[in-house]
Amino acid sequence: MENMMNSNSYNALRLLRKLAITVFCSSLRGRMTKQFLMLLVFVTIAFKVNAQVLRARPVSLMGSRFDITIIAADSAQAEKHIDDVIAEMSRIEDLISDWKASSQISEVNRNAGIKPIKVDREVFELTKRSLYFSQLTDGAFDISYAALDKVWKFDGSMKKMPSAEEIKNSVARVGYKNVQLDSINSTIFLKLTGMKIGFGAMGKGYAADKGRELMEGKGVKAGIVNASGDMTTWGAKTSGKAWNVGITNPFDEEKYIVIIPLKREAVTTSGSYEKFVEFDGKRYAHIINPVTGYPATGLISVTVLGPSAEMANGFSTSIMVLGKEKGLELIKKFPDYSCLLVTDDGTVVKSTNFKAKVKKKLK
Repeated sequence: MENMMNSNSYNALRLLRKLAITVFCSSLRGRMTKQFLMLLVFVTIAFKVNAQVLRARPVSLMGSRFDITIIAADSAQAEKHIDDVIAEMSRIEDLISDWKASSQISEVNRNAGIKPIKVDREVFELTKRSLYFSQLTDGAFDISYAALDKVWKFDGSMKKMPSAEEIKNSVARVGYKNVQLDSINSTIFLKLTGMKIGFGAMGKGYAADKGRELMEGKGVKAGIVNASGDMTTWGAKTSGKAWNVGITNPFDEEKYIVIIPLKREAVTTSGSYEKFVEFDGKRYAHIINPVTGYPATGLISVTVLGPSAEMANGFSTSIMVLGKEKGLELIKKFPDYSCLLVTDDGTVVKSTNFKAKVKKKLK
């Protein structure tokens, strides 16, 4: 772990040291010598105040591995801050997980086609923002995907494609337009019996944003919240340099396409290189188009950078479904966000505002 002063602290201490030497050289004995000693003590205290330590911890949340990295004045403080981030993310999981029977979202799903369910304003607003993405992408992003019948298998057991009828029926209860929100009463109602909503995509990004927000509110100067690939960063390393985040090469996971320096930013990647099936030489990703029921094709990896991990995840998931052309059109409307796309044949495409230099072909 790093345990050193940042560059600003180092420069300040160099200045103090020069001042101490000046006082010493101009002194004889007695009062001026005491000044020198007092200044030397001040330099030592300044060193201790500005010294920073980095601590990191993995944890299992939302069914995935999260990694929390915090820089603080000492190890005890850093570990306490990590505990606080984990508690905040656990709180969010308890609200929105569709796998936990006690969550508010599970209550909404149980009452699909029956009655509206009142939820916390936080849950209501997250649902509202998710539906905004559905409208923005004409359903390419859809939180009601949770009701999708699992006719596609990505565990190696699938030997043939499902029939066209099976695929059509698999999306019968999927459709964001059947999610009804009542802002006055803060309720969510799913119109169709058997409908479900879930935050498997934007939920992790939201948790990463909230973890960073909590730490900044407590005055923590730097850290990383990595919610299973949905990452938020702020501040800088103990050396004063930016955080370095590598974008994985989907054809060789031991290598990076590019390493990007980040300060207060977010980055997310959606990809099909870990879970997919192939039939007749065509690759079918585990990310399903909620409109058609067919897996996304054409792109193997989408990385999005911007201020918010929640928004970045919404974009990366949507672009995987929309494809290269429509995806680039979408991101162009949001200049605070940029993207890097990798096609199935290894071509690398980036939005006009993606600054880093990359190879145009990976294979």
